[in-house]
Amino acid sequence: MTDTAPTAIPPTSQVTLADGRVEIAPGSPQPSGPYANEDLLPVPVEKRTWTTYNFSALWVGMAHNTASWTLASGLIAVGMDWKQAVLTIALANVIVLVPMLLTGHAGPKYGIPFPVFARASFGVRGANLPAVVRALVACGWFGIQTWIGGEAIYFLAGKLIGNGWSDAGEIGGYAWTMWLSFAIFWAIQVAIIYRGMETIRRFENWAAPFVLVGALVMLMWMSNKAGGFGPLLDQPSKLGWGGDFWKLFWPSLMGMIGFWSTLSLNIPDFTRYGKSQKAQTWGQALGLPTTMTLFALLSVMVTSGSQAVYGETIWDPVQLAAKTDNVFGLLFALVTVLVATLSVNVAANLVSPAFDFSNIAPRKISFRTGALATCVLGVLIFPWKLYSDPQGYIFTWLGLVGGLLGTVAGILIADYWVLRRGKLDLTDLYRTGGRYWYDGGWNWRAVVAFVTGGVLAVGGASFKPLIDGRPIPALESLADYGWAVGLGTSMALYLALMLLLPPARQEQDAV
Repeated sequence: MTDTAPTAIPPTSQVTLADGRVEIAPGSPQPSGPYANEDLLPVPVEKRTWTTYNFSALWVGMAHNTASWTLASGLIAVGMDWKQAVLTIALANVIVLVPMLLTGHAGPKYGIPFPVFARASFGVRGANLPAVVRALVACGWFGIQTWIGGEAIYFLAGKLIGNGWSDAGEIGGYAWTMWLSFAIFWAIQVAIIYRGMETIRRFENWAAPFVLVGALVMLMWMSNKAGGFGPLLDQPSKLGWGGDFWKLFWPSLMGMIGFWSTLSLNIPDFTRYGKSQKAQTWGQALGLPTTMTLFALLSVMVTSGSQAVYGETIWDPVQLAAKTDNVFGLLFALVTVLVATLSVNVAANLVSPAFDFSNIAPRKISFRTGALATCVLGVLIFPWKLYSDPQGYIFTWLGLVGGLLGTVAGILIADYWVLRRGKLDLTDLYRTGGRYWYDGGWNWRAVVAFVTGGVLAVGGASFKPLIDGRPIPALESLADYGWAVGLGTSMALYLALMLLLPPARQEQDAV
């Protein structure tokens, strides 16, 4: 059923190349109308140029940041030793790689971003639901990471310039130099994203090895201060390998998976530029699990060394780097932290919401406009307040909303791999009245699966300090496994609804 007459564009004006990639047939008109713009259209095959190295570099750049550094440190803080922490993180990233590769497949094959990919299951209009949820999560993280980057400029610059910078007059509870640092970091990111995806690719290429070298330098510095590698690895586990460890292991594993669950959803935003399936598959397989495991090991060793050297555990790499009085060391640390934060923030928290916002009104919102909207919203959410209460806002608001995205991933995987066997009709993804129009542009089956999976995933979680207690106490036992529960439930329910209550117009696989 439709509420708009079908357009005149034929639904099969696409060609499949020998390597399996699909594009609009030469000579055929590009999709147009209210649901298409230049940024959302399929990337032409000749412009799908990202190689295995580009994807590996993307993950190296995204994984090497302050938040990733503190993941392993946080596990150490709750009682694990370095072996247990690294095992947990390594296994989590192998697991999350699976949905990453499954959803990423549509990118190099069809050249489409995540919001357009979601139209196949949610409907041409309904795709705005997961797109907006994803975009809002990204806006929150963009603002917080930008504030962290500004703090790095402020904190380390204060060490170099002196008290005149650190003790400047306050505005709104913070030194005006802190606000200036925040604005500078914000402007740098806007400049990078405004130049487009090719600039981002080049930036990630050189940022990745630079940040890795910086982390290794910090390790060598700490081992030298500690008198060798021995003190860096001698912190024993407070849990052992018995029941106490396994009780903590499962919720920790879900938390580590959840760290990249948003990227496992919208990875087509990047893979659409892939030269081949092999490039995105090997690039991600080599880049994500290995990088996160190595970075976790570096984090654990350096953090353990801080206990031996300074008598206290210093989890924040910025504060740890500031312990040195060497001017060159401070400058190097400043640049490393800034590049690391820039790398993850631009790639993970600007690119995707830019496409998501563009999907809302393609005729009015371009990729650059969507990115600028993200930058503005990232400020309007007052990230300095979010960051001042991480338990209540980062881990409640952002964490819970992010947990919902596992339900979207389940729907996308079920639709693309089980129902359609990897076949899509490109032009129908952009037009009214086509096979993805469903009922008025919405597939209610996907919405029901999303809501049901979301309730089961986060209904039993603690919402403090937003509300006291849990919305549905009976679901408390599922709270620690939210990502897996949401993904599995939505996948099963969506398949059941599509098979038992199929759309009025039976959808056929694209030729």
